[in-house]
Amino acid sequence: MSGFVARDARGFVARDARGFVVRDARADDAPALSAVLNAIIRAGGTTALEQELSAEQFDDWFISGVYVRSCQVAVAGDVRLGFQQLSNFYPLPEGWVDIGTFSRRENPVRGVGAALFAATRARAMALGYATINATIRADNVPGLAYYARMGFRDYRVDPAVPLGDGRLVDRINRRFDLA
Repeated sequence: MSGFVARDARGFVARDARGFVVRDARADDAPALSAVLNAIIRAGGTTALEQELSAEQFDDWFISGVYVRSCQVAVAGDVRLGFQQLSNFYPLPEGWVDIGTFSRRENPVRGVGAALFAATRARAMALGYATINATIRADNVPGLAYYARMGFRDYRVDPAVPLGDGRLVDRINRRFDLA
């Protein structure tokens, strides 16, 4: 990633030479970020989420809820380009945290995913986590490629997880060790 990662009074902020900023998500980001997520859900095939979320639900699930450890957002002016969250909703070994990554489908901006991960990785380390877990649908080819580029490696497959429509899709679990 070009640019740098620095810490300000609100948290980690990554400034990038391509014209966007990565910062901590706030409650006022929820309407725009839920629109990003809902477009991904409507398109299908790249997220385990199958039901759209209201801005209030999004805030609880991704920004301020009890299981949320961090949520970083990439912003260019007033446009939310994507977001990345760390959470402990699902049981994991001690010192592990889950990651979820979502980027805008229309007019994607190159480098957003790498910039988000730089900020999220720094936050996970600051929070004392040893390992980041990514659980990706096996049919999510772009997601699998993204996590591989970021350095995640496979450690488990959850076979034939049912979707809401009855289809069975494997879930690939990948890990990124911070130490």
